[in-house]
Amino acid sequence: MLYRFRSAATGDVVMLGANGDELLRLLGREPSAQGIVEAAALPDAIARLQAAVASAESPAETPADDQAESKPASVGLRQRVWPVVEMFRRAQAAGEPVVWGV
Repeated sequence: MLYRFRSAATGDVVMLGANGDELLRLLGREPSAQGIVEAAALPDAIARLQAAVASAESPAETPADDQAESKPASVGLRQRVWPVVEMFRRAQAAGEPVVWGV
């Protein structure tokens, strides 16, 4: 499944199913084919995503330098949620909701 997040204030953001499911769980929602984040709920949604990124990047979870060199680079949570956070900020500024699946 693909998630296509849309808002009248921005372009679309498309995510693969697993990443979209993770994003919705970080927002405190169950993954679903359709949904909406109302404009009034966007500040809380942004804060939740930023907190999740900060938690994922905490020093306790960072691998040692020698281990990091042996593993291929992967896309972190910050990179996966950044487009959505930017979308939420622009939608909030415009007073527009963000929807998916409609």
